[in-house]
Order: sequence, then C-alpha cells, then structure tokens
Amino acid sequence: MAHYAKIVEGKVINVIRADESFFDTFYDDSPGEYIQTSYNTQGGEHKLGGTPLRKNFAGVGYTYDATRDAFYGPQPYPSWTLDGSTCQWVCPVTHPDDDKVYNWNETTQAWDEIT
Repeated sequence: MAHYAKIVEGKVINVIRADESFFDTFYDDSPGEYIQTSYNTQGGEHKLGGTPLRKNFAGVGYTYDATRDAFYGPQPYPSWTLDGSTCQWVCPVTHPDDDKVYNWNETTQAWDEIT
C-alpha cells in the first residue's frame, strides 16, 4: 500500500492510501493527477532507511514542484526561505538549542521564549 497526492495546478488537494493496482480501474474525471508520496520521507531522507521519494510526504495545501519533483509545505513566514535541497522552509535565525519552548516573531525576526 502506498500514498498518493492529488495535484491540481501544483497544489495538493487530497492524499489517499491505495494499492498501485487501484489506479488500473479507478476513474476520476475531475482535473488533476495522482502522484505517489512517501509517508516516511522528510527533507529528502527516508526515516526508516528506505529510498526517499519527492523530498517530503505530501499534505493537503502543499505544493508539488514538478521541476524539483518534490512536495513542500506552505511558507510559514515571509522571511523564511525554501531550501532547494530538502524542500523545507528555513528560518533566517537558528532556533535556540536548549530545552525551552520558543515561537518565531516575524516582526523582530527573533525567537521569543514562551514563559
């Protein structure tokens, strides 16, 4: 069994789980196409040691970039940039490496500790 994302104009509108043979008889006359996505792929790595597929597991609202053959999520903040090798969004300031909880503050371009 595998996962397939339905893509319409570069956007994921649905993700289903099905056998590949499902598509032998499945009929969908609505616009778009189904593209396989790997549940265990994140940032171009397969978390169980398998072969990564399309950089990231697709989710509804994600973008499918046909040039990169990759899925990536919505941009979380305007200041964050897409890493072309992982297709993940990168913050302009490194997240603090401690046991505290932080939220990104787009106005100050800093991580604010949650107290």
